[in-house]
Amino acid sequence: MIGYLSGKVKFIFEDNLILDVNGVGYKIYIDNRTLENLKINQEKEFFIYTAFRDDAINLYGFKDQSDYELFSNLITVSGIGAKTALNVLAKMSSKDFARAIYQKNITALTNLPGIGKKSAQRLILELKDKLEIDTLAEDENSDWQPQKNKSNSFEDAAEALTALGYNNSEIAEVFQKAKSSMTTEELIKFALKELNRFA
Repeated sequence: MIGYLSGKVKFIFEDNLILDVNGVGYKIYIDNRTLENLKINQEKEFFIYTAFRDDAINLYGFKDQSDYELFSNLITVSGIGAKTALNVLAKMSSKDFARAIYQKNITALTNLPGIGKKSAQRLILELKDKLEIDTLAEDENSDWQPQKNKSNSFEDAAEALTALGYNNSEIAEVFQKAKSSMTTEELIKFALKELNRFA
């Protein structure tokens, strides 16, 4: 099983590339966001997920370990195939996805391509105990991480703020300043003030 490849980008196609590794070309499927940033003859390395099918062996490439692990977890969920999993990676970082799962943020998940409400509910149910809490940190200096025992007020407030158009990074930053005893209404008002919606 191939787990890692390093080489030169030889060809770029709509949803895959050919990576030249010591004269051997490997066809690797990757998400569109990563694909758009590649250039011919660029030296690249990928974590590889090897998928065995009856009629083919497909390679899926990821720029880091967190994306590899997210893809691996996504395809274990009923109804989520490799194509949908790559589309998720193209639209949302592994950190933001993990945050959406722990916050049970249906709105954020259903905004992803190929994910309806039922699929979002399955993702939350099946992945809430699989994703690493460490991936929820916004950066090395961030100590705010949604926990499974966080009060529903934070979850409800986050969902309301997402519906208003704020992204998960903005919400996470504001919640670092909020008191844990705040109600949903208090959290929303506090967040809106911090985000300058109401001066």
